[in-house]
Amino acid sequence: MAEAIEIRDLHVRRGGKLVLDGLSVDVARGSVTGLLGPSGSGKSTLIRAVVGVQVVESGEVRVLGEPAGTPSLRSRVGYVTQAPSVYGDLTVGENLGYFARILGVGHDRIEEVIDEVDLRPQADQRVDRLSGGQRARVSLATALLNKPELLVLDEPTVGLDPVLRRDLWNLFHGLADAGSTLLVSSHVMDEADRCQALLLLRDGALVAATSPDELRARTGEQDLEAAFLALAEGTA
Repeated sequence: MAEAIEIRDLHVRRGGKLVLDGLSVDVARGSVTGLLGPSGSGKSTLIRAVVGVQVVESGEVRVLGEPAGTPSLRSRVGYVTQAPSVYGDLTVGENLGYFARILGVGHDRIEEVIDEVDLRPQADQRVDRLSGGQRARVSLATALLNKPELLVLDEPTVGLDPVLRRDLWNLFHGLADAGSTLLVSSHVMDEADRCQALLLLRDGALVAATSPDELRARTGEQDLEAAFLALAEGTA
């Protein structure tokens, strides 16, 4: 199967407002796909629909060949929310040990993910004493414990310094090279160049499903933010 995610005619309302309006798109397996658009464009709602925690009005979302939210997907899909979803009063190692027991993962895998996210010096520190970027990496580490086939990340690099952003994107591509699929949301268009495929959202609608090079060619703009604006405003 070529697609990790298949979405057909998805409609979602939140608070009485139509947030996603008939969205249809696929995400290829083994890709690093960027979900990009301004704040309020529907990125987080779409991500919640993919991981099966969003009530939808109509449409279909299939993940790894199964309906989104199917219990069997819990061990195959990793999800990292915008806010770190770990325990502040536990150390990095204790957090990973707790989630590893839930997932049935051994100690060796805990050690591997600590190194993968470059938290070895902080392994014995309480999470509430770490920097924001370090806490974000702890959340990522918990999502990596069971080597998910699909990793869904909601604004994982927001507020991080350029060096850490670069290192995380290198990690994301390493995971894809090893066979995982990544769907990564961002409102920062300069991160689009780090993706193999792009889903561009505005006001709950899909502006384009493309790649960075195709976006430049289609719009005649070399700057990806200018290219997105040209599409979104109908000037390309």
